[in-house]
Amino acid sequence: MGASRGIFSARLLARRTQAARGGQDKQPDSFLRDGPDALAWWRDAYFESLASRNYMETTIEGRTSAIKNFMLWAAERDISRAGQVTRPVLESYQRWLWKTTKRNGERLGWTTQRDRLGTLKDWFKWMTRQNVIMHNPASELELPRAEKRLPTAGLTLAEVARLLAVPDVSDPLGIRDRAIIELFYATGLRRSELCRLELADLRAASGTLTVRRGKGHKDRVVPVGARALHWLERYLRETRPLLCLDTRTQALFITGYGGPFNPDVLSRHMAGWMERANLRGSCHLLRHTCATLMLEGGADIRYIQQLLGHSKLDTTAIYTEVSIKQLLEVHARCHPAGRLEVATKSENIPSPPAEKE
Repeated sequence: MGASRGIFSARLLARRTQAARGGQDKQPDSFLRDGPDALAWWRDAYFESLASRNYMETTIEGRTSAIKNFMLWAAERDISRAGQVTRPVLESYQRWLWKTTKRNGERLGWTTQRDRLGTLKDWFKWMTRQNVIMHNPASELELPRAEKRLPTAGLTLAEVARLLAVPDVSDPLGIRDRAIIELFYATGLRRSELCRLELADLRAASGTLTVRRGKGHKDRVVPVGARALHWLERYLRETRPLLCLDTRTQALFITGYGGPFNPDVLSRHMAGWMERANLRGSCHLLRHTCATLMLEGGADIRYIQQLLGHSKLDTTAIYTEVSIKQLLEVHARCHPAGRLEVATKSENIPSPPAEKE
């Protein structure tokens, strides 16, 4: 009964069209583009320049948000031209960023502040090279000191088991969801990388997966693992044919609407699964979990670097600071206070002085 209801639900969702969702078109902004040095005009040109230089879409999206945030702040102060922006203006914006609080009442993290200000430095440097302005007002802007923060601790094996038990595998959509969680856990993929996967990227015979256009536009091949491969094959056999409206669709994972996943949609799904498992976390938490558990299992850090697609070993090495299982074992073996020993009668332990009557 549950499987039949699930198939009906999947087919019903698959019949919905993209137009039925609504609200997908970008709304035009209200920034002024009059004048040869209008900030809005040169912002658009800057993003075109980044795209022509093969920058990642996610990088451009992040810089779009950072510059939009500055332009909204500037517009409230009647600043719409590049020539109006001076070093004191940028320092005033930096102080405003420092005082800004999020919805939860906390201030913006130092990394967020550095990223936003770093984007402005690059943008004004680019405009100076384009002769939009004669002097770069951001050239001597001092960024906040970088933080060295540890990544979120990964899930335990018991917590992973709770999360994997959340999807109802008697429902076709539950099979898809289980396959997604298994793949995140087994490979440590980024959410954007999983969304871009295509059918041809999975090599079931060799048990490998080709990750294309990872961070920095780098491709890599990763092992899938027997259990994740089992759920992937079951998803491809039982669920994907029900969801696929167009046989030309090459995306590996398909939504109920018949198209590939959007990273934000995938994040909302993961947040829901985590909540149902009485956990808190995101897709990235499973990436941390994969790296931490492999390190504790004895994997060489260079293999973990290859699996995660890190360009620098230093980025992977931070997991050695999160996973201290090996350090605990060494400490217990080598430090004099690492073991609790029970004193024996043969030991020469001074007795306490007798009480005087």
